[in-house]
Amino acid sequence: MNVGISVSRVGSAAQIKAMKKVAGSIKLELAQYREMAAFAQFASDLDPATQKLLARGARLTEVLKQPQFSPLPVEEEVVALYCGTNGYLDGIDIGDVTRYEAGMMRDLRANHADVLEAIRVEKQISDATEAKLKAALDAFTKAFE
Repeated sequence: MNVGISVSRVGSAAQIKAMKKVAGSIKLELAQYREMAAFAQFASDLDPATQKLLARGARLTEVLKQPQFSPLPVEEEVVALYCGTNGYLDGIDIGDVTRYEAGMMRDLRANHADVLEAIRVEKQISDATEAKLKAALDAFTKAFE
C-alpha cells in the first residue's frame, strides 16, 4: 500500500473526528519514514533523530497491519493509531507490536470499556476520554512484558 497516493472516493468525509485526529500525522510520518529508510540503507551511522523516525515508522507500519477478514471496530482502530502516533509503541520491540496491541485491546475491553464506548458514541476523543485513555495506556504499557 502506498499511503502517499492511496485515496478514497469518499475521502475524509467518511472518517469520524476521532480517526481524523489520531491519523492526521500518520501519512506524513510514514512518508518521512520511507524516504529516510531508503537513505539509511547507504548510511553507516545515523543521528538520534533519524533513528527515532525510523523506529516510529517501523512501528506505525506494524500497527497498520491486520489479518485478512478481521476488521476492527472503529473505536479500536482509533486507539491502535493513537498508540502509534503518541509514542506508546516507541519502547516496544517491532516483533512485539502485534502482541502489545492484542493485549492492550483485551485490557481496554475488560477494564476500560467506557473509553471505547465513549469514542464509539461521541465519534471523537474528548479531553475527559483522552485523559482516561492515557491513564489506561500508561498503566498497560508500564506492565507490558
